[in-house]
Amino acid sequence: MRHRRDRQYAGRRYSHSEFGLSHGECAKSELRPAHRGGNFSSTTSRTILFPRTMATLAPTAIRQASRLASKSALNAAPRRGLQQLSRVAPAPIQRAAGKRSYVTESKRDSAQVQTETAIRLDRKELEKSGLTITSENGSTEHVSPMADVLKAATIMDEGQRPIYMDMQATTPLDPRVLDAMMPFYTGFYGNPHSRTHAYGWESEKAVEDARQHIASLIGADPKEIIFTSGATESNNMSIKGVARFFGRSGKKKHIITSQTEHKCVLDSCRHLQDEGFEVTYLPVESTGLINLDKLKAAIRPDTMLVSIMSVNNEIGVIQPIEEIGKICRANKVFFHTDAAQAVGKIPLDVNTMNIDLMSISSHKIYGPKGIGACYVRRRPRVRIDPIISGGGQERGLRSGTLAPALVVGFGEACRIAKEEMEYDSKRIRFLSDRLLKGLLSMEHTSQNGDSNHFYPGCVNVSFAYVEGESLLMALKDIALSSGSACTSASLEPSYVLRALGNSDESAHSSIRFGIGRFTTEQEIDYVLKAVTERVGFLRELSPLWELVQEGVDLNTIEWSQH
Repeated sequence: MRHRRDRQYAGRRYSHSEFGLSHGECAKSELRPAHRGGNFSSTTSRTILFPRTMATLAPTAIRQASRLASKSALNAAPRRGLQQLSRVAPAPIQRAAGKRSYVTESKRDSAQVQTETAIRLDRKELEKSGLTITSENGSTEHVSPMADVLKAATIMDEGQRPIYMDMQATTPLDPRVLDAMMPFYTGFYGNPHSRTHAYGWESEKAVEDARQHIASLIGADPKEIIFTSGATESNNMSIKGVARFFGRSGKKKHIITSQTEHKCVLDSCRHLQDEGFEVTYLPVESTGLINLDKLKAAIRPDTMLVSIMSVNNEIGVIQPIEEIGKICRANKVFFHTDAAQAVGKIPLDVNTMNIDLMSISSHKIYGPKGIGACYVRRRPRVRIDPIISGGGQERGLRSGTLAPALVVGFGEACRIAKEEMEYDSKRIRFLSDRLLKGLLSMEHTSQNGDSNHFYPGCVNVSFAYVEGESLLMALKDIALSSGSACTSASLEPSYVLRALGNSDESAHSSIRFGIGRFTTEQEIDYVLKAVTERVGFLRELSPLWELVQEGVDLNTIEWSQH
């Protein structure tokens, strides 16, 4: 039994002797002894676990220790046990100097391609090409024609990652949020719905504090916040819940939404159409904004719900939410908004804007994934049918045990967002202006959406005569997207850009740039330089670009099919 336990180094457990550490040295290295049932194992077979502080250890030392441990395991005879393995112990692991960080630091240098690790092609082929580049140490190296622009961008030194510019898909977890969450993964593990002991009480209090932070961010009452798994569930819960509640009476069977809504809103409406409800999909202007007069004209006596998103997830346009709320309230129609991209980024007040239902997502505002909320107005009361039935938690609208750690993280993210919204907004606006100015200075580029009414952290630009997917491949050192993360697997052009009136070619050549709290000026400058170079390179490969440069009007060309 002891021999089997000692050989668990292949997973996450290692014995002290394998690292050449005494028990005292192990404590200094912040490696904690594992225990079962509160009792430590014997001295010779004690195992240790890597806690979360292992992220602060030098990566090279960790990899070296793992390789040596695996090598010693293969060479040692099974019956020799721990005593034999300890003879080939590597050097003790030393802690890396520096401050602990939960978020991978993103620097300009982290995304630059090092020529020493560039694609290693055959020397003879490189010499034939005659192309060279100069490395940082001044030496000249041969490279292939494509490696200079495209392939080199896909190779990075070990441990380095692309610059993150996809903030609409998700945001990195704020370290302060993680600090607030960690106690609820260890000591405070009680079920918040347990009312008979202190473990449940302390978790319940933390949940209610988080609920208060979320409500405060949008000007709501804490009792109006219903926790869900995310904005997708909140959208389904709001749209299907209202429709099915009022659909039972048969008096109201009509819903209004727009053509540029998130996929989960559109799919929810299509499911309701299969159940006999009628849905009006409002078109949008070329700016991405809805026409308020068309909204007024679409409202019927049997209309029960209008669902319009606050900030579009692809082009960033901000809809006139307050005006829409007034129209809905005047016509006694419930107003739902998908605010996943808006909460914590722009000021929102559910009472001033006459919002009856709102969908919120945690991971869009530097909180944890897997948790969200649905605001459901109490006065005047909004009645909905719950999608999930069970123990009656969350006012009976969403049954299921809450995850205190996620809820606390969500609440802390909202608290930080409220406190730092003014600063974050100014800084993101500054970075956005810098990025847009550089991108639009290029030939044949245009911004998608209204340039005066959009969230600065979401910049969508079309690069004419460049295939968007090719550009993304060329920009492997930058994490970007050509549209919504929920539909990025589809090869179809963005339905949002098509709704704006863009052609298929324009929609296919569009790239979305996401700017957030942790984006730096150096990253913006690097992105501008990389995009400018690689767009120019791809255009040189396009026969259409050659015609455009010669002054040929492409609309006058008659294309023949073979």
